[in-house]
Amino acid sequence: MEADQMLITVDPQDRPTGVMEKMRAHREGVLHRAFSVFVFDDANRLLLQRRATQKYHSGGLWSNTCCSHPRPGEPVLQAARRRLGEEMGFDCALEAAFSFVYRAELDSGLLEHEYDHVLIGRFSGDPAPDPAEVGAWSWEAVADIEARLSSRPDDYTVWFRIAFGELVARGLHAHRAGQ
Repeated sequence: MEADQMLITVDPQDRPTGVMEKMRAHREGVLHRAFSVFVFDDANRLLLQRRATQKYHSGGLWSNTCCSHPRPGEPVLQAARRRLGEEMGFDCALEAAFSFVYRAELDSGLLEHEYDHVLIGRFSGDPAPDPAEVGAWSWEAVADIEARLSSRPDDYTVWFRIAFGELVARGLHAHRAGQ
């Protein structure tokens, strides 16, 4: 099986316990390692993506700049920068912000159970996203996202709602990555 179809399963402290095929892990709700990237511009706007409608889950929902899973043996930071380039068509320095564990029922009868590493970065410019991954993108002010999350939470992915709230609560949306 290809490495990008295998996930790193972990315990609640993020210690690896093995590897598992991606769809099996999502059908069975097995805890696995993931990451969520939040990229801000110089005006502290967050780059959001709307997931392509054909994604295997959460298609058409708005989410953070990039998210995925590291491959077996691949460090989280390296995986995040790889996927940022693959999904959004650019690279930037990233810093670890915090981690959290969540479990949620998704569409298509899938379960998401992730130890999610949140990373933040800075970039100014326009992304060049892969249309197979990203249906739309937008630079958004934090206050505007908060207002839309309050009125239309189901327009956003489950993990984004959790991670964004924590990011704002910690004041990390104003952090200058790499400075």
